[in-house]
Amino acid sequence: MRMKKVYLSVGAIAMMLASPAFAATKVSVELIGERGGKMSIKLDKNEVPAGEITFDVVNAAMQTPHEMVVIKLDKAGQKLEVDPDKNRVDEAKLNSMGEVSDLKAGKGGTLTVNLEPGSYELICNLKGHVAAGMVVPFTVAK
Repeated sequence: MRMKKVYLSVGAIAMMLASPAFAATKVSVELIGERGGKMSIKLDKNEVPAGEITFDVVNAAMQTPHEMVVIKLDKAGQKLEVDPDKNRVDEAKLNSMGEVSDLKAGKGGTLTVNLEPGSYELICNLKGHVAAGMVVPFTVAK
């Protein structure tokens, strides 16, 4: 029995490695805003397929620290409650899937998590940041 040699180009190998079977879905996250002003979280995509997801997070602020926390919601449309005494969400009462914390201005970090289908919210849970607008819905599809 004679074996046939198969040669793959570098491009073909790169395409195979980039396929969903080999790589996590990537989501770019930009944390925006300074203390005392409007803040936000900008995503390059708000919906991804279930599985391994890597969040590439950058704090685009010039002076203000931020973080990104992935919260699994009990149901679509659920509103996170901000504790008025602490001016932040009580993460102990929620299903936190992970976070990139303590990002100083201009710094970045990554978080890779395996997410099931459902509704999520990405938040910056530093004092006052959710109330300033740092909350964005995120959907993981089947």
